[in-house]
Amino acid sequence: MLTTEPCILVIFGASGDLASRKLVPAMYEMHVAGQLHASTVILGVSRTQKTDDAWRDELKAWVSQQVKNFDAAKYAEFAKRLFYFPGDAVKSECYPPLEKRLAELAAEKGTRGNLLFFLSVAENLYEPIVQQIDDAGLVVEGKRWCSIDPNTKSWQRIIVEKPFGRDAASAASLNRALGRAFEEESIYRIDHYLGKELVQSMLVLRFANSIFEPVWNWQYIDHVQISAAETVSVGQRTAFYDQTGAIRDMIQSHLFQVLAFVAMEPPSLYTPENVRAEKIKIIDSISVPTADEVASHCALGQFASDGKEAAYHELAGVAPGSTTETYAAIKVHFDNWRWAGTPFYIRTGKKLAQKRTEVVVQFKPPAANLFRKVPGFGGEAPNRLVIEIAPKERFNLRFEVKVPGFGLRGANVDMQLDYADQFKTEPVEAYGPLIVDAMRGDQTLFKHRVEVEGAWNAVMPFLDERSAAARAGIHANYACGSWGPASADELLARDGRAWRNEP
Repeated sequence: MLTTEPCILVIFGASGDLASRKLVPAMYEMHVAGQLHASTVILGVSRTQKTDDAWRDELKAWVSQQVKNFDAAKYAEFAKRLFYFPGDAVKSECYPPLEKRLAELAAEKGTRGNLLFFLSVAENLYEPIVQQIDDAGLVVEGKRWCSIDPNTKSWQRIIVEKPFGRDAASAASLNRALGRAFEEESIYRIDHYLGKELVQSMLVLRFANSIFEPVWNWQYIDHVQISAAETVSVGQRTAFYDQTGAIRDMIQSHLFQVLAFVAMEPPSLYTPENVRAEKIKIIDSISVPTADEVASHCALGQFASDGKEAAYHELAGVAPGSTTETYAAIKVHFDNWRWAGTPFYIRTGKKLAQKRTEVVVQFKPPAANLFRKVPGFGGEAPNRLVIEIAPKERFNLRFEVKVPGFGLRGANVDMQLDYADQFKTEPVEAYGPLIVDAMRGDQTLFKHRVEVEGAWNAVMPFLDERSAAARAGIHANYACGSWGPASADELLARDGRAWRNEP
């Protein structure tokens, strides 16, 4: 078990929404859970002028709102870890005084010169800030400013928030920029979905239980559905979202991480190197559709007006004639032995019928159905595993049983594990355990550069000019509160399948 060493967590973009709503509340939870070293502190860096105390007071309101069972006394102790530095992180003049502040905190708190940078800023600022960190000499392995204790080896690591690039070329460029400043083992490409309990539990379900792994392949599984549906709109982020869209925002990042855990081969051991190697291999094995196949492998849509809000293409901040998708469904095949011929259907969208993130593993029907003439049997394939990731955390395994009573009649039933009921615990903010992993030097749940670039290569046909035919007629092609455009149902219907839309 890796231990958490003391460090200074430097959050660039400390006045932003992510830091206030997610990162600092997550660190409060880790503090209360005893997961932070006693000497670890957090230094927020942002252009807004404010004092340490002003930032602490400002964050108290956010933490009390975001965290269940908030405790004012515990927050007062946690607040002693919080410090603030006003500065523009893309400008070189920010760094001499920032370096001085870091050195003072390191000496006062005993952080041994360890630094964990978190880029909680706009994606276009990633490379400039990495360059400034490097030029300032802050990545130095126990020398220069952290020579307060020259006999103590220090580390400097960086967490990069998504979006990690906006296409294959920009992701490769960002990887090169990071590689010039940091070694690969010091780069933590975060995806908070991997901090979710049910996502991590998929590995345990598959590889710690002999009843699942032998049938986890093309011979027994008909298809897999991965869904992340939202009921909300794009909010005040229309200009940002119009440059991003559902595929970039959700599929290439979050849902491909879920996809990798569902489809990867068993690692020989649960170590960062082995887990990441298998994720790289499964992403690399995705069959990239040709230009002629793109339209038949996806369904893209934009929500219509619901009477309260205009249709997406009519919203302020959306470019005239924009074909950016607020809904996307794609069909994925793998070129490998385990999944040959088994489709994976991935969908996500805004203003849909329900808020739901889940994995549906649909097993094939029995090779010979001896009950085919018996009432209640022979309909829908009975064996299905549903892994609910949000808003509830549950496993549901469906199978066929005999209905009690005289005669023989069948019915589908669900056997369910509800995490909240079983373990009597509340889920913590997913960022917390991941940031603590970075403090420990554990990269198991972070993405390797090869995996990131492979994921971009897999989705580029659905984003570039090859997707033009799929985007024709995209404006207002699905109603708010529905499950998306008709083309999404047709995507599965062509294969004789249907989405799981029931509650």
